[in-house]
Amino acid sequence: MSQIDAEIELSEDADQDLKLVPVTESIRYRKRAQSAERKTEVLSEQLATANQKVTELSEQISSLQTEQKLTHKLSAAGAVDIETAVLLAKAKVQDKGDTEIDACVEQLKKEKQYLFAAGGGAVATTKTAPAKDRMLSAQTALERSARKAARTGNRTDLQEYLKLRRNFM
Repeated sequence: MSQIDAEIELSEDADQDLKLVPVTESIRYRKRAQSAERKTEVLSEQLATANQKVTELSEQISSLQTEQKLTHKLSAAGAVDIETAVLLAKAKVQDKGDTEIDACVEQLKKEKQYLFAAGGGAVATTKTAPAKDRMLSAQTALERSARKAARTGNRTDLQEYLKLRRNFM
């Protein structure tokens, strides 16, 4: 046997070892592979979008937590206009630690004294004098009308009392 015959026999044995797949089946496999690749691309884009949203939301949460801490500290320090004080303090803090928030509140209290109450504590709200007088005068007019209706027993006095009471309550 010659060398060429030996090579031909080896190549025939190698061809028999390889399994040939029908063309339709190979096309089907290729389409499945391409659709899987497209799905992985879409899913990777969705993952990137979700990761971006997560980072944005975490930044918003940290900003809100800082704003809440500032609001609590400033209200405890006696800030009269909390919104303005929070905006000024937030511009100074820029998401630093709790010790920085305390220092910022103290610095703001020294620099902008008009934002804080004189006592340094919580501000007690009181009604203005005309509002008190109006409430007292309406109550006393109602009481006077009720006494008059009870004393006289007159229908017109009773009707006047009921009219005042309807307006008052």
